[in-house]
Amino acid sequence: MSDIVNSTLTLQQRAANIRLLVLDVDGVLTDGRLYFDAKGEALKVFHVRDGAGLVQLRKSGIEIAIISGRHSAAVDLRMQELGIRHVKQGVQDKRKILQQLLDELHINEGIACVGDDTPDIPMLELAQLAVAVADAHPQVRAAAHHVTQSYGGQGAVREVCDLILKASAGISA
Repeated sequence: MSDIVNSTLTLQQRAANIRLLVLDVDGVLTDGRLYFDAKGEALKVFHVRDGAGLVQLRKSGIEIAIISGRHSAAVDLRMQELGIRHVKQGVQDKRKILQQLLDELHINEGIACVGDDTPDIPMLELAQLAVAVADAHPQVRAAAHHVTQSYGGQGAVREVCDLILKASAGISA
């Protein structure tokens, strides 16, 4: 779509027909704080409502992917619990990895991305629906089509899932 057409779309139009939701982890699925145990393992806290929303979205037929700059066994475990198959961690070039995933899935439209910090902006630029969590970096909020009411790790992903599900059902958000 051209920038002129994109700029006139409503939030509901952007959220309709989403085929793939791409999420960062730290600051989106978590509150962005890193806890380390005595062995140096990073501990993460995930919000149960975010997980419930992701399961509903996945069951509706929408693909979900994780693209994170850090690697964490906790992320692997949580995504496995939620049935999310596309998990890319330790990624430096998020746009490149997203493009590879889009090619692999044969998707070229209907992409939603959620981010919180500047490394996420290249992914947001590829999205039909670019979302920043409420406590995202100002540059990310400026690059987004929508900013959630909730902070990362505190229900922001559930908000996005609900928005997409309502829009795909033709219900005003």
